[in-house]
Amino acid sequence: MAEEEESQTIGPDFPSGRVKKIMKLDREINKVNSEALFLVTRATRMFLEFLAERSSEVAMEKKRKTVKLEHMRLAVKRHSPTSDFLLDSLPLPTQSVDNQANDKSRSRAASEEPVPPGTRTINQFFSSAVSEASNGDEN
Repeated sequence: MAEEEESQTIGPDFPSGRVKKIMKLDREINKVNSEALFLVTRATRMFLEFLAERSSEVAMEKKRKTVKLEHMRLAVKRHSPTSDFLLDSLPLPTQSVDNQANDKSRSRAASEEPVPPGTRTINQFFSSAVSEASNGDEN
């Protein structure tokens, strides 16, 4: 059995091209070598596994079979390093996703400084990926 584990190669679970595009959204990153791409992909997978496990534990504590947003929020709150950067990004359990998007767009204009001209945001990346996919369906 140990021989089987050694012979297996570890490959990324996320599409490498998509991860590379997201990494390149940072203007300071011009090239991404395969080792860095692999490590970022692997770290992302490990983080998502960690978040899923902790969220599942919270759901089981609450005697629920389905992991909900409130379980994820509680799992994030319990782990302070994750809470520091992720808690503000999670929607509140009482808000729907549509309402949260509207609230953020209203508050963003007043509370955040304007971004410098030519700055690419991750939202632009995903909206362009969706439009490319819909254009590909039409052809």
